[in-house]
Amino acid sequence: MKKSIRIFSFILAFLFVGALAGYMYILKAYPKVGNAPDIKITVTPEMVKRGEYLFHNVCACADCHSTRDYGKYTGPLVPGTIGKGGFEFNEDLGLPGKFYAKNITPANLSNWTDGEIFRAITEGVDKNDEPIFPLMPYLAFGKMSKDDIYAIIAYVRTLRPIENNVSASNPSFPMNLIMRTIPQKNDLQPIPDKNNSIEYGKYLVNAAGCNDCHTPQEKGEFKTDKYLSGGQEFKLPGNIIVRPANITPHRPTGIGDWTKEQFIKKFKSYKEPEYKAPDVKEGSFNTFMPWTFFAGMSEEDLGAIYDYLMTVKPINNAVVKFEKGKE
Repeated sequence: MKKSIRIFSFILAFLFVGALAGYMYILKAYPKVGNAPDIKITVTPEMVKRGEYLFHNVCACADCHSTRDYGKYTGPLVPGTIGKGGFEFNEDLGLPGKFYAKNITPANLSNWTDGEIFRAITEGVDKNDEPIFPLMPYLAFGKMSKDDIYAIIAYVRTLRPIENNVSASNPSFPMNLIMRTIPQKNDLQPIPDKNNSIEYGKYLVNAAGCNDCHTPQEKGEFKTDKYLSGGQEFKLPGNIIVRPANITPHRPTGIGDWTKEQFIKKFKSYKEPEYKAPDVKEGSFNTFMPWTFFAGMSEEDLGAIYDYLMTVKPINNAVVKFEKGKE
């Protein structure tokens, strides 16, 4: 009996040491993307203008890194909050812990180098060599063009500094370890020729992060066979559940019956200041979809997105976009 206890104790000790060694290895060895590049961006007015367009209307950085008013439909931007961060993404949204959008105004980034910001955007590692939770779509941004990323950085440097100390994110175990293995070296791609509207539209769909919301996930992995078919659940204040639409060309559950003109008009109908977001009563339908941000995209870019979406696999998925959550 005593011998069995000793053997069992030895096995437990061995497993504990092995687990501790593995834990320490992941902490020390990951993320594996290397040092931030030594770059200094030469800024031009044209670059800043391009960065402003991408920041607000394509990549929709202000969507997460500013304050949105969910007392109004579409959660429009609260004026004066661009880049201040602080929004909490938590377990109510189905996430493994609490994650906070960072302050990306010069008040917080003034001591970051261009290379450190570049690495954070395209590879998911911050100034302190710590991983960023992939709610920040760095895996998508890492497939954009270098010039577009430079333009975003150039524009971010021009934001009005806002003093706002944002809490550190607190991932649950084992996500605190898993997220260290997710950052990867970027795979930057050139901007496709706009004359090839399908490839150019594919580039924009990636930059806009459409996949992140419109493709269902299971255990944190995208269901590639359900690409852009919608239905992933999100919770909004007031105990309501919203689900992104099916944007594949399936008829009738997707957008297969939409014309390009209808598609463009849908986005442009949210263009501010003409669009006035109506108030939303607690418990009524609202959406995370940043309509008022994407509404600023050019008709050419929206048309290219439509052209690309019409080429993806049509998937039959009738999405119930809104329902009350269970108490």
